[in-house]
Parts: sequence; C-alpha cells; structure tokens
Amino acid sequence: MDTLFLLAVATVVVVLIFDYTNGFHDAANIVATVIASRAMTPAQAVLVVGFFEFLGPLLGGTAVADTIGKFVALDGVAPVLSLSILLCGLIGAIAWNLGTWYFGIPSSSSHALVGGLIGAVVVSVGADHVAWGFAELAEGRLTGIVKVLAALLLSPLVGFWVGYLIHRLLSALLVAARPAANARLRGLQYITAAGLAFSHGANDAQKSMGILTLVLLLGGFIPSFAVPFWVMLACATAITLGILSGGWRIVRTLGFAIYRVRPVHALGSQLTSAAVILSASAVGAPVSTTHVVATSIMGIGASERPRAVRWAKAKDIATTWLITIPGAALAAIQAYALVNLFLGGTP
Repeated sequence: MDTLFLLAVATVVVVLIFDYTNGFHDAANIVATVIASRAMTPAQAVLVVGFFEFLGPLLGGTAVADTIGKFVALDGVAPVLSLSILLCGLIGAIAWNLGTWYFGIPSSSSHALVGGLIGAVVVSVGADHVAWGFAELAEGRLTGIVKVLAALLLSPLVGFWVGYLIHRLLSALLVAARPAANARLRGLQYITAAGLAFSHGANDAQKSMGILTLVLLLGGFIPSFAVPFWVMLACATAITLGILSGGWRIVRTLGFAIYRVRPVHALGSQLTSAAVILSASAVGAPVSTTHVVATSIMGIGASERPRAVRWAKAKDIATTWLITIPGAALAAIQAYALVNLFLGGTP
C-alpha cells in the first residue's frame, strides 16, 4: 500500500476519534442541567440524549460541514502533505480535548479544532493557505476564519441574553405556581434535552463531517466537496458513542459550579441552547455548545440572583476559552514536527 492511502486511512480514523472525543467532552454540556435538576438519572439522560444526538447529523443538513471544510485552502498542496496537515491539526484538537476533560474544564471542541488546523497549516505551508476571510468581510460577506470566529464569539453573548430573557418569561408565567409545578418542569426536560441533543449533533458532528470530506477530496477519492452519506453515518455514530461514554468531570462544573440549577433553570438553559445552536446550524455557523450552555446558565442566574452566580468560576471558563485556539495550535505544531520526522520529511 502506498503512503497516501495509509495516511488517508489514518486521518479518517483520527477524524472519527476527534468526533468521539467531541461527544465525550460535550456530553456534560447536554446532560449537566438535566442531572443537576434531577429531571433524569445519568443513565436516562445519556440514553435520551444519545438517541437524538445520532439523528442530528443525519437530518441537520451539511451547511456547517461546508463552512468547516473550506476555511483551510490546501488546493495545490501535495496530497501527502495536505493529509499530514489535517492529521496533525486533529491530533492537536484531540490532545486539548483530553487535557481539558481531565481537569474538568468545559473548553470548546470547536475552538480546539479551529486552533489545531490553523497551527498545522501555518507551520507547514504558511498563513496564506488559511482562508481568513478579511477581504470578503470588507465586501460585507462572512467567510472563512472570520465567519467561524464570529459564530464562536457571538454565540456566547446570544446565549447569555436569550437565557436572561427566557428566564424572565418563565418566571412571569410561573409566578403563581406551586412547588408541585417542578414535576411538570422536570417532565418537559425530556423534550428540551432531546432538542438540545439534536441541535448538538446537527452542529458539532458536521465539523467532523466537513474535515472527513476534505480528507477524501484532498486524497483524490471524491471529485468535489460533497458530504457522502457514509460520512454522515460514521460521524453520527462516533459522536453518539462519545456522548454515551460521557465526560462526567465537566457535569460538576456546568451543573453545580456556576449557579444552583433547579428545574426552571434547567428548562430555560435547554430551551436557550437548543434555539441558539439550531439557528446557527441553519446558516452554516459552527458554534460551541460548551459556550452556549455555560453562558445560558450565567444569563439565567444573572436574571434571577446576580450575586449567586459564581462569577469567579465563569472567569476561569472564559480564560480557558481564550487560550484554547493558541493552545490547540501549539499542540498541532508539535504533532506536525513528530509526524514530519516519522515520514522522513513530507513532500
């Protein structure tokens, strides 16, 4: 077997591993509020979430995959080198995901993927092979890295304020409610948690779908950038298996360390997150579920009792968000040095 084929197989495997770690890392984002509010047991939450997570990539379209698959411009780069770049970018993202999971820090898998790919591309073939999108922005169009970063930066703000407003609305509707209403609020979370899981699969799995399709294109296995059905199925399976494994360390941070989550807060957070993420998926904007869920909880807490929000923990999370792209980029650069050495210098 030639080097190109083996490298393509290895890169496909690593894409699916990243997709798995994405689900593993982000499982807490989806189930944290459900578990914290005691609407479901951990086992119930993971089963409900896993089912709808699987449906998201299959039914959610490919707009996000198109965005992710086109923010690095590797046309004209030798196939072996281009696949090596993608491989190293993914290794950097996986390393960051596992490191932040180990320490229980809810960082962004999306940021990690973007950072890893940017680092690998810049160190290997130069910054001009990244589709930055600045020129298009001057013409009023969002493309490339500008579109990706705009989505990643704006979505937490939208999550905060939508969460703030939804909690105000729910509080007004429940102003005369008795404690027994909590049982209904917990029951409704079967619907909202399913919606959040579907939206997560529709957005996050598409990132892996985009990279995997790019691998097939650069390796010469498909004639144009179009996501095959088997790629959708493979990525849906990988991210769902990750969700079923569950990153329980991060549940404590999102479910308990930012604000005391009760049934009404959990319902509001899930409604907010599902709405924001589905809207982003519809326009091809890759967002971070971690960001949206965390800031929705902050917005809900700020709406009710600002002083009860653990802003110090929020600051720690925000710091991690800021360092994720450069951190994953550095990990990818180190991976590129090792892979380049292993291959004896890529062409």
